[in-house]
Formats: sequence, structure tokens, C-alpha cells
Amino acid sequence: MSRKLEHFDSLVQMFFVRAKEKGEAPFLWHKSGGTWHPTSWAEAARQVAALATALTKMGLKRGDRVMLVSENRPEFCISDLAIMAAGCITVPTYTTNTERDHQHIIENSGACAIIVSTTKLAKVLLPAALRASSARMVIGIDDVRVGQSGTIDFHDFRSLIAQNPTDVDSFAAGITFRREDLACIIYTSGTGGAPRGVMQHHGAILHNVAGCCTVISEDFGWADEVFLSFLPLSHAYEHSGGQFFPIGLGGQIYYSEGLEKLASNIEEVRPTIMVVVPRLFEVLRTRITKQVEKQGRFSSYLLDRAVTIGGKAAAGGIPITDMPMNLFLKATLKPKLAKKFGGRIKAMVSGGAPLNPEVGIFFQSLGLTFLQGYGQTEAAPVISCNRPKVGLKMDTVGPPLEGVEVRIAPDGEILVRGELVMHGYWRNDEETARVLKDGWLHTGDIGLIDDKGRIQITDRKKDIIVNDKGDNVAPQKIEGMLTLQPEIVQAMIYGDKKPYMTAVLVPDPEWTQEWCARTGNQCDFRRLAQDGDYRAALGAAVERVNKDLSVIERIRKFILADAPFTIENEQLTPSLKIRRHVLKQAYGERLNGLY
Repeated sequence: MSRKLEHFDSLVQMFFVRAKEKGEAPFLWHKSGGTWHPTSWAEAARQVAALATALTKMGLKRGDRVMLVSENRPEFCISDLAIMAAGCITVPTYTTNTERDHQHIIENSGACAIIVSTTKLAKVLLPAALRASSARMVIGIDDVRVGQSGTIDFHDFRSLIAQNPTDVDSFAAGITFRREDLACIIYTSGTGGAPRGVMQHHGAILHNVAGCCTVISEDFGWADEVFLSFLPLSHAYEHSGGQFFPIGLGGQIYYSEGLEKLASNIEEVRPTIMVVVPRLFEVLRTRITKQVEKQGRFSSYLLDRAVTIGGKAAAGGIPITDMPMNLFLKATLKPKLAKKFGGRIKAMVSGGAPLNPEVGIFFQSLGLTFLQGYGQTEAAPVISCNRPKVGLKMDTVGPPLEGVEVRIAPDGEILVRGELVMHGYWRNDEETARVLKDGWLHTGDIGLIDDKGRIQITDRKKDIIVNDKGDNVAPQKIEGMLTLQPEIVQAMIYGDKKPYMTAVLVPDPEWTQEWCARTGNQCDFRRLAQDGDYRAALGAAVERVNKDLSVIERIRKFILADAPFTIENEQLTPSLKIRRHVLKQAYGERLNGLY
């Protein structure tokens, strides 16, 4: 069925319209005691209206920022919508953040209230909240136990809802937000290290939702869609693609039990659309290949043939000589593998990090439609997506969404314009002016547009590492922390498209001499580089830094540089900044060997 998304003035309005249409139909699902439990659209609307009323009674005013720290669960969605329905601005925050990260975001956003899900998360959050001058109240979704409250008032999520019954229809009728009003501030790492708050307005996310709905409607048919949510909802990709996109479609959202149970959750839930990151499918490809190998040589042969034929199809078409085998695979291998994904997947949309084309071709070969998209938090975040009607090409990220203008600057940088573009960075006019010029978002990515209007990313202008799960890591921040250690004088972080961070370290020569004198070793660097005690001393410095980093930022392994980075060996610029591309050429092979 093909249809267009209606015009909405706000995300909250879109939700209440869908809730009115869907009534008692299931909306949000969570698993407890081995069983999936639904929350209906009507019940979710009741809770959103009640919590929004409670927030207003507690003194929160239009434009106030409310921080939301929670894993993926129904209460995240309800809290997010209630914050916006109260006229406030959601500040979704990673559950992996350190105390220092939390403090920066609270102070920078000026959040006066915080909703947190569990005692475990509260233990890291509360010290930061108590030190911040703006935070006045904390709402615990679960029974968040604290020793003493100090200057912060504590409230219970469910009690607030129970104590503030609100007529949903009257509440929804009173909503007066406009598309240009700020909906949320999503913090993303900047080149200087401190996270920057991207101001996403209602219209930006609604523009994303409408564009994605058009793709589903025109290329696949809009029906009763089922999503499985497992990427962090604090990430712009899941926030828009895994929460508001399903709301726009009137779909159901199941919340995964976690990565270790994801495969079984997929088989149970049988999603129709999945918002994914490349790393997940690299893991699944390995798992599928091993499972097929265990079934014997013939099964392995069939898989090899499927992938070979899929590669030919991606390159231009299946030769006539391969048609009989392709038909045989459609009747035998492909249905079995499709069942592992529930059997009714329309499309898997990959984003958040660059996709290796081989991974996309592998799953296309198995009969699963794999769409690679492209975006940035600054664009709410989806800019483009591959579409079957245009032609799937795995080394492109597809044509821009409807209503998105894209052009290539003279230096090759991809520029984007449209309602999806952010209003700027919160309280950061300098960075805003750097990336927003005459209404165009300067993405920092280098690329081209092919003859079918598909964008191809060829390089990245900016110095942000994007790991294989789509998380952004600011290398300068970590490098700066490392070089503050007495043992380390220079460092480069590495980890683009990788599962964790690694580093090239240059030991401090003075510290090295002192270590040698203390331990009775000769200061022969080539020999020291192989010395276990010397490397352990440097490892201790790395671990000190890791204690102040989030999980995604921590350095798991390192190598030692052959020589200091200098202007003479072209590893430093004249202004003493490291030349990443030169260092990657020098050490890339050894760094890749750490994975």
C-alpha cells in the first residue's frame, strides 16, 4: 500500500494523531519473565499526557531542558514524548557516559531536571547532577535508591503518572508547537573533544520521518510495520529511525534484550524493518557462514554460489548460465536463511558508519534487501538512502531523501540544505558558523553524485573516528589526555570502522631515561619496545586515561612508534598538529594487526 505521511506541526502532534487512530492496538513491547508484554497506543498516550502534566506542575517551563538517561525500553519513548509535550527540550544521553561526560552535558545544556532509569545508571549520574548548578530534580523510572538527596528533589516515574490523570483528547487539542520549535539537543563529539549539542527542531525530525516513509511506501508498500529497537536511543540514528519513524508509520516497536540475545529476538519478533549498523552484520555474516559450514560441504557450496551470483547481480546482472542455480537457491537455501531474520523483513537499513560493500552484497545474495543510508546528527540524521526503484549499488549511499538538496563544493565536500538541517550547536556560535553557511550544512565528508543521483562517499574531511557500531569518537580529546601523562609525549588514536580504539604512542624520552636508570636497563629504544616491563609501565598510563573515558573511547591495545612525530618526517604540520593520513600510512598495517 502506497501513501504519504500527513503534515504535522510537531512530533507530539504526530504521536497523538497516531495514538487516536490505533487505539488499543499494541505499540511498545518489552520482554519480562520470558514473555513479550505490550503497551497499547492508547495507554502510551495516557502516560505521556499524565507525565507531561506532572512536569508542568513541578514547575518546568516551555524551553527547559530535561536530560534523559535510559536504556532502550518503553519508558524512554514515553519520557521523551512527555518532555516534548510539556514544552520542554529532551537531552538524550548515552548510558555509557562517564561522570565527567554527564557533568559537561548537564552544565552545557542547563538541564534542570533528569529522568534516569536504574540505580546503576544513577550512581554515575548523581555525583555530576549534584555538582551541576542547574539540576533541581531527578525522576527515577525504576526504584532509584540514593543515600541522601542534597539540593535535588527525587520523584518516582510511575507515581507521577498515577497522580496526574489527564484527559488525552483535551491535552492533545491544546498542543501549539511549531515545526521550527526545538525538540531535542543530541550531544555528539566535536573535533575539540567536548561533546557539542546539536539542536534538532521538530521539523527536522519530521522531515526525516516523511522522507523515510516515502521510501517504504513507494519501494516496499506501507503496511503494519514491526521494528526491533537495539541501537542506543540516545544516538540520533535510532532516535529518529527507531522511534519517530515507527510512530510516523503507526508501527510497533519491540525493545531488544541486548546484543547477546538479538538473534533470538529477531526470530521471535519477526520485524519487517530493521535499523542496523554495519558491525552487527559483519558479526552475523561470520555466524551464518560458520553455521552453514557445519551443515556440510554441499551447504557451503550453495552459500558460495549464492554470494558469487549475488556479486554478479550487483555488478550488472545475473548471467543466463547462472539462472537455474539462482532459482534452485531461491527454493532451498534462501528461505532457510530468511527464517533466521523472522521471514518477513522488507528492508534492513544500514547507517551510522560506512558499510563494507561486501557485507551488503552478502546479505543481498541471501535474498535480504540491504539499504545503506548516509547522515549526520546535524541533519536529524538521515540525508540519503539507497532505494530499489533507483537501483541498489553498495558503494553508494543512495539518492537524497525527498526535499533534501545536496551539492558538491569545489573542494569535493558534500553540502546539504533543507528543513532537516539543525538550527546550530547549543551555546556554540563559533562551531555553528563553521558548519552552517548560507543555509548549507558543510558535512566534512568528501564525495560525488553519480548519474542516477546517488551519493558516493570517497573520504572524510573531518577528524572524527566512527567505529563499526556508528559511535563517534573525538581522537583529539583522547590524544590530549594521553599526552598529559608523564610517560607519553605524543599519541595518535586509531579505530575507524573498528570494534574498539587502538593507539600509536611515542614514549616521553625523559621519563624513559628515568625508568631505565631506576630499573637498570640500557636506554636502547628498539630493545625497550620489546621489553614487557617497559610496555607494562606505558600500559599503566593508558589505563589511567581509560578510567576517565567512556566504554567506546577506551584504548584496548597500542603499539610504539618507531620515532617521534616531527615536521621533518612529515608526521607533524608546521603548527605541530599530527598528520593522520601520514601516520596511518606508516603504522596502519601494524595497527590493523591489533584487531
